[in-house]
Amino acid sequence: MLAATVRVTRDLDVAEECVQDAYVTALDTWTRDGVPRNPGAWLTTASRNRALDVLRRDKLFRTKMPLLVERDGADAEPAGGDGIPDDRLRLVFTCCHPALAREAQVALTLRLVCGVATPDIAGAFLVSEPTMAARITRAKKKIAAASIPYRVPSPAELPERLNAALTVIHLLYTTAHTAPTGASLTRADLATRALDLARMLRALMPAEREVAGLLALLLVTDARRAARTDAEGRLVRLEEQDRALWDREAIEEGHHLVVEALREGGGRFGLQAAIAALHATAPTYAETDWPQVVTLYDALLRAWPSPVVALNRVIAVSMVRGPEAALADLEALAADERLAGYRYLPATKADLLRRLGRDAEAAAQYKAALDLADNEAEREFLEGRLAELSTSR
Repeated sequence: MLAATVRVTRDLDVAEECVQDAYVTALDTWTRDGVPRNPGAWLTTASRNRALDVLRRDKLFRTKMPLLVERDGADAEPAGGDGIPDDRLRLVFTCCHPALAREAQVALTLRLVCGVATPDIAGAFLVSEPTMAARITRAKKKIAAASIPYRVPSPAELPERLNAALTVIHLLYTTAHTAPTGASLTRADLATRALDLARMLRALMPAEREVAGLLALLLVTDARRAARTDAEGRLVRLEEQDRALWDREAIEEGHHLVVEALREGGGRFGLQAAIAALHATAPTYAETDWPQVVTLYDALLRAWPSPVVALNRVIAVSMVRGPEAALADLEALAADERLAGYRYLPATKADLLRRLGRDAEAAAQYKAALDLADNEAEREFLEGRLAELSTSR
């Protein structure tokens, strides 16, 4: 809806308001007359009609008329006339404008195009919600103040926006893979949306290795979705998952893409995909090639020096050198202020302490992780760990 409306208004804020007005109108009309046969089309039409009203009200209708005619004709073009095969992907590239800072590009796109809540975006960037809200607001103001036009980039402009677009799709999937809040561990709708965008991006830019890497990462990771929770929706750890439930077709497709992505060394997404592929192709958790996983994490840290990557590497180190050595690495990492408030830091420490038999310390760390967790499936898992420690003492 936003993508269709913003092509009329050429203004993101106005388009957002028109979309919200369409939902308000639907609440009234549908309650009275019933839900229409095609709710999506109804809402999109209502939003665009509201946009036309705004243009008329602001006496811009005459100057915007050519854009409206262009949009009507574009409806019949599957590729939108610019080679980008989907309105959502088109809007992703449009919002990833190089005049904005990279984090602002990604945050604004996640909020406007993907509908990710501001607190969830803040969590992905390891910053507070007010900080992220301010960044998004500043990005919108810069677009208005600098008169940055709503314009779909030409094919020649896509490469400079590609990294931001890849990051948007990756973070969208990350939000789906483990929902920051709610009762369910995953959000299937967002996961499917991210996979669709990754496939369309692959079709649009087949020669880009990092595009292949992103699609491989999503495919191989999402292949485990059915095994990540039990019949009651409880979280199941990787080492305890029924690997017969994994989607072998997706794993095979992802594996082939990994080989392509790792040509000439591989980048950020190709290396992450390679790590995921090692997990997916191992017969059991214990038989995973953990030394190779650590080697890939070392390469990934050089390509993308992220504290979250470093934290994930700690888990692999614990499987190679033992929990004591991993705990020493974790203690050094805990000094990074970016991980303050990151629930997986105390959760990882708790697991290492539990494996070392230091149950009282482990319990304290599980409680710290529980205080930071808002997803009900994760909270139930942490509470179960605490109960196990209480029983063993």
